[in-house]
Amino acid sequence: MPGAERKARVAGAPRKAAPAPAAALPGLDLSLQFGDFAGLARHRAILTRARVSRWMRQALQHPGEIAVRIVGEDEGRALNAQYRAKDYATNVLTFDYAQAPVVMADLVLCGPVVEREAHAQGKALADHYAHLLVHGTLHAQGWDHETSEADALAMETAEILLMGGLGLPNPY
Repeated sequence: MPGAERKARVAGAPRKAAPAPAAALPGLDLSLQFGDFAGLARHRAILTRARVSRWMRQALQHPGEIAVRIVGEDEGRALNAQYRAKDYATNVLTFDYAQAPVVMADLVLCGPVVEREAHAQGKALADHYAHLLVHGTLHAQGWDHETSEADALAMETAEILLMGGLGLPNPY
């Protein structure tokens, strides 16, 4: 997982290229890891390697080597505090190391936060995970939604199109 010199990506220059078409999805070397938290079995059942890989490959513009770790609130909070100086567990943290020619990143998703958000938003848990994995994968490639409204609109539009390409509903 993240090295001490890395920090979570929440900002950066957005990529200008359009997401890859479905017929040309790049390869993904995926490491899928699970921490220990209440309700873990439900999350493991949803987050199969094939499903996670499909969702993330939809958003990749280059081949990727990405670790995805699903954690509980204690681990999520500790990572968010250490790398973003925020004392709460957030839904997804992206640690990006390289964007091309191979995307190299770690994504950390906090299972209990994702589940609460899905419930509060009236979404299926699988759909919310798909959106956050697409979102984190875009961040790993330099997309941003915090520096300007134009960047936020570009990223949201890309997410809507990518989710549609997966046959999933608009996440917004």
